[in-house]
Amino acid sequence: MSLRGDALALLASWPAPTPAQEALRAQYVDYLTAHSSGVFREDRPHHVTASTLVLSTDASSVLLTLHAKAQRWFQFGGHLEPDDPSVLGAASREAREESGLLLALDPVPVQLSDHEVPFCGETADVHHLDIRFVAIAPAGDLPAVSEESLDVRWWPADALPDPDADLVELVALARGRLELGGC
Repeated sequence: MSLRGDALALLASWPAPTPAQEALRAQYVDYLTAHSSGVFREDRPHHVTASTLVLSTDASSVLLTLHAKAQRWFQFGGHLEPDDPSVLGAASREAREESGLLLALDPVPVQLSDHEVPFCGETADVHHLDIRFVAIAPAGDLPAVSEESLDVRWWPADALPDPDADLVELVALARGRLELGGC
């Protein structure tokens, strides 16, 4: 199956947790239906990305990366590559590359985020259509800083740096998933 086909199948089966997330799910499906290359960074003005929020085993802390280009703290993630086997595979690869951790991701996305990415190209209206997953960090494993990051650090889930609404919602949805027995 192609990455585009995988993304469409993943989105078709995803139970959105809120009406706003359902609207984003429909928007992503419409975009991918109209854009055959919508899963790759070359597609403009938008393209799909994949990311992973890493939680501690008790979900009291989140592991974030200080993104070198954005100069902000984010979950791990990035662009899909032609060799990725799936959207989940891309999220897993990005999380491993950026954190140094071998993680088992929950295969069901936890959140979608359509956000402008002014540092992703020459125009300011490029948007990432991010599909976000969650993983629990193995106890005792130490993260590493990648070339794409300035720092990687654990933060209390209730005291996030740069706490924009998307990140706060992502953490809440991921912690809720853990409480329901996911991950």
